[in-house]
Amino acid sequence: MAIKFENVGIAVRDLEATIAFFTDLGLTLVGRDTVSGEWTDTAVGLDGNHAKIAVLKTPDGQGRLELFEYIHPMAIDSGPTRPNEIGMHRVAFSVDDIDQALEIAAKHGCHPLRGVATYSDLYKLTYLRGPSGIVVMLAQKLKED
Repeated sequence: MAIKFENVGIAVRDLEATIAFFTDLGLTLVGRDTVSGEWTDTAVGLDGNHAKIAVLKTPDGQGRLELFEYIHPMAIDSGPTRPNEIGMHRVAFSVDDIDQALEIAAKHGCHPLRGVATYSDLYKLTYLRGPSGIVVMLAQKLKED
């Protein structure tokens, strides 16, 4: 059996604000749609499922995010995830300039959880909370292989 990574799906409070955040960081909006009907009820497992969706891709074309804002059933707000909680944890991106990426994130009101760290002189990295509390890791490689 062949398997290929498709995307990471993230439910958000405000689709437009989240699209703006990720496109400002360099992702490209691939498409949008509004989905509902029996097929979505079956696929997602929610009766009356109705959502606005957007798909974004990374500049290298390898990574995709599928963002969805629920119209029905109403989205359920949950507390921000913590690094040691079981379950979906974060979405991570390599950047060539972490300082520039953090300036862009700050324009959206998003700042590092604690600061920027250096890992073994190989990476500068940080976690920040993006729109809807999404945990985003940014990492800048310091040395070429």
